[in-house]
Amino acid sequence: MIPRAPFALGLAGLIPFAWGALTVLVPQLGLWGGQALGPRFVGPYVQLYYGAVILSFMSGVLWGFATKAEGRRAALCYALSVIPALWVFFTTGGGPVRAGWALILGFTGLLALDWLFARWRLAPAWWLPLRLMLTSGVVACLLVTVL
Repeated sequence: MIPRAPFALGLAGLIPFAWGALTVLVPQLGLWGGQALGPRFVGPYVQLYYGAVILSFMSGVLWGFATKAEGRRAALCYALSVIPALWVFFTTGGGPVRAGWALILGFTGLLALDWLFARWRLAPAWWLPLRLMLTSGVVACLLVTVL
C-alpha cells in the first residue's frame, strides 16, 4: 500500500500537467489563465517547464536510492540516476511539440529506471505502483498537448 503522504503529494504533482492539458482543451480557460497567471503558466509551457523540473528532481530521487547499493551496482546506479536530468537538458528544446515528445520519452524511460531500482530492492515496495500511476497521468496530459 502506498503511504498517504507520497500518494497525496504525488497526485498534487500532477496538477501542473493536468492544468496545462485543460488549458489546451479549453482555449477560453487558457486565455483567462494567461491573463491572470501569465503565459508561462498555461498550455504546453507550464507542462514543459514543470516537466523539466520534475525529471531533474527524479534524478535526485534515484541518486538517493543508489546510496543503498554497493560496489559495482552502486556505481551503475549513480550513473543511471543522472540520465533523467541529462535527458531534459539535451532534448527539451525545439518547440513545444518536440519538447513534449521528449518529456513523454523521458518519463517513460524514468519508469524503466524506477522498475530497475525497485527490482534491485533499492526503492520501497510501494514505489513502482506509485510511479506507474503518476507516469500514466503525466503521459496522458502531455499527449493532449502534443497531439
